[in-house]
Amino acid sequence: MAVEVIVLNGGSSAGKSSIARCLQEVLPGAWLTFGVDTLVEAMPLSLQNSADGIEFGPNGEVSAGPEFSLLDAAWSAGIAAMVRAGARVVIDEVFLGGPASQERWYKVLRGLPVLWVGVRCDPAVAAAREAARRDRVVGMAESQARIVHEGVTYDLEVDTTSSTPADCARLIAARAH
Repeated sequence: MAVEVIVLNGGSSAGKSSIARCLQEVLPGAWLTFGVDTLVEAMPLSLQNSADGIEFGPNGEVSAGPEFSLLDAAWSAGIAAMVRAGARVVIDEVFLGGPASQERWYKVLRGLPVLWVGVRCDPAVAAAREAARRDRVVGMAESQARIVHEGVTYDLEVDTTSSTPADCARLIAARAH
C-alpha cells in the first residue's frame, strides 16, 4: 500500500518545512503539509507564551500547558481524519516528548500507511540557521537537535547538515512508493 502520511520529526531549524515543500513538488499527486508551527500560529494569541498554552523559555525551552495539549490532540485527530477522507499529508513535527510524542501520532494514525522520517541536523548548523531567521527563539535549535530523536523509531533518516532539502525529499519520495 502506498504511503498516505509522511511524518517528519526533527528539531527547530533542522529543515523539515523546506523538505515538506520539496516533497510537494516531487511526490505524485497533491499532498498537504501541516506542522506544529501551523497549530501554534492558529492558536489565540492569549495561549501563545502562556502557561495554559505554549511557553518558550529564554534558552529555547518549550513547555505545553493543558489548553495546548487539548488543542494539539484535536489537531492531530483532525489531520488523521483528513487522511482517512482521502487527503495525503506531510506532517512537520517536533517530538519534544520523544517516544511519547511519537506514540500520540501512532494512536491517531493507526491503520494508515505512514512513513516515519527523522530529520537530523548538526546542532551548530541548526543554530546558525536559527540565528539567520527572525521568527525563532534563540537556543531552540541547539537544545532540540538531539533530544527530539531520543527513543524515536524511524523508517528512514535524513541529515540536512550537508544535504539539500530537495535531495532529502527525493530520498523520502523513493521510500514512499
